[in-house]
Amino acid sequence: MSDLRTSYMGISLKNPIIVGSSPLSTRVDTVAAMEAAGASAVVLKSLFEEQVRIDADAFEQDLARHNETSAEATSMFPHLEHAGTRTHVFWISEARKAVHIPLIASINCVTKVQWTEYAKALEGAGVDGIELNLYSPSRDLDTTAAEIEDREVSILDEVRQAVHIPIGVKLHPFYTNLPNVVKRFEEAGADGFVMFNRMFQPDIDVDQEIKRARYQETDSRDTLLPLRWIALLSHHLRAGIAASTGISNGRDMAKVMLAGARATQVVGVLLREKPAHIGRMLAEFTAWMDLHGYKNIEEFRGKLSRVNPNDSWNFTAGQYVEGLLGLG
Repeated sequence: MSDLRTSYMGISLKNPIIVGSSPLSTRVDTVAAMEAAGASAVVLKSLFEEQVRIDADAFEQDLARHNETSAEATSMFPHLEHAGTRTHVFWISEARKAVHIPLIASINCVTKVQWTEYAKALEGAGVDGIELNLYSPSRDLDTTAAEIEDREVSILDEVRQAVHIPIGVKLHPFYTNLPNVVKRFEEAGADGFVMFNRMFQPDIDVDQEIKRARYQETDSRDTLLPLRWIALLSHHLRAGIAASTGISNGRDMAKVMLAGARATQVVGVLLREKPAHIGRMLAEFTAWMDLHGYKNIEEFRGKLSRVNPNDSWNFTAGQYVEGLLGLG
């Protein structure tokens, strides 16, 4: 029987399947169902910056509402608990009590608004790690790529100093020099990277001439972009990489791990097929390992990520003509 154990962010996992942050991880019973189906870890639903700002604004409004009240009117002192972030942290603590697998909290970061405070609260709720989602499209023509990267590295640095649990960074593929940014994140304390964050893509209904928010399903074809960067970066990092976007079956798992991934984050296929599909993925992955004679994952992880300059199909090829014809 093949040994499926691996590790990611320094967290030991019984197999490579991590359920990514999604509507699947918004209830304790569904998190428990994913554990029962075989998931090795779950990334819990995200805490968005908008929630933090709403709570902070409500806090200030409560204080300001009583600025002119007599100091003796103690019964008028505002009640300062606000549901958003407190409820989020409480829910995570309840999920922690319900399951035994590692739980990773997800935070959607744009600025430094109180993130260290909430990171500490999430650590106190019992999560095994934190995933920072840093992407926000810039609309400022005068902001440079360096300024955006400096801000994101600074956010990671502050959260790293605030907590003792592992931190992963959910990357997007749109950096000017992705390897350099990944190096900077690792130097600032990142223990893992998710490749890649699938961005919201707004759409337009041309018949009604209105904007539409559409969920675009992923499939195995969407693994090719993270596959390339996992292969190019995995040998240069101490931190582990989790492949995301389009992982749909056991063969997809094998593919990204041959490129060097330590784990996979799965969402889209589980939204379509329900948590029971985790068992089918694990069975297919195990069958692939058995067929190729691998007793454990480290026997083949990263096997095909080494760059061979004489290989026209290597991961550095940038143009179709070079890959198809072997031409420079």
